[in-house]
Amino acid sequence: MMSFFRKRPQAPVDPYGDRPSSMSLFWQRQKAILRRLSILGLVCFLMAGAGWLAWSSQGGHRLADSLRTRLSALDPLKIQHIVITGRRLTDESDIMEALGTGLNRSLFSFSVEAARQRIDELPFIEHSTVERHLPDTINITVEEKNPIAIWQMEGHFVLINQKGDTVSRQELTAKNSSVFRKLPLVVGAGANLEANAIITLLDQFPDINSHTLALIRIGQRRWNILMQNGTTLMLPEGAESAALSRLHDYQNDYQLLDRPLKTIDMRLSDRMVIHPATPQGADQEAPPATPPSEN
Repeated sequence: MMSFFRKRPQAPVDPYGDRPSSMSLFWQRQKAILRRLSILGLVCFLMAGAGWLAWSSQGGHRLADSLRTRLSALDPLKIQHIVITGRRLTDESDIMEALGTGLNRSLFSFSVEAARQRIDELPFIEHSTVERHLPDTINITVEEKNPIAIWQMEGHFVLINQKGDTVSRQELTAKNSSVFRKLPLVVGAGANLEANAIITLLDQFPDINSHTLALIRIGQRRWNILMQNGTTLMLPEGAESAALSRLHDYQNDYQLLDRPLKTIDMRLSDRMVIHPATPQGADQEAPPATPPSEN
């Protein structure tokens, strides 16, 4: 009977059973390190944010300018080459002035971004890039607008393209008057829409085109051409090519455009009426000129 109530033998108790394993101790140490790194990262983030706020203020820009000035004083790299590409209508001197630096100056003594913004403000410039190339070169690449004429309307001057659309939001003023010497000037309502046709036509007659100062649209129907000597050439509606061809012959034979004339009226196909600039006696018309023979 006593054998029934005998206790079964139990497994021996491991005296190290409650001790954590080496792997568990390793991860506990790693968690402590990661916790410290997280706190350090948060502190760095907050410091970086505060620095960014300070940099975005004017004080930050002044600090950058001061640092650039100090570096330029120590900079042994001097500008030896300035390369400009893409320029056709813009004067090189205008780009150099907008660049704000020159040869034999420090390569790092100016702001590339500020120089680019100044170049972009030039009348013909659509977009520009300014780059430093070590050890001594500045590369400037410009993309110009493609205007064909300057349109004057109600006292305002703007650049227009072949379709007559405005290609520059910047109005031309006396400050950039050099533009007026580069492109034809068209004047009047509707002149922008018909400018390409008359300019293309005039390109076929260089002797007339070289005397031209402005193209004036009359009643949105026809053209007057103001010559550089003050003579007004009155062209017929829809027959400009034939009239200019006749004038070309007269210019070759009589140098008509070099004479002091007030008007040359070519609105009639069979005659040319000329008004001298300083008529003698009473104002009267000169005898109609006979078109030259085609032989």
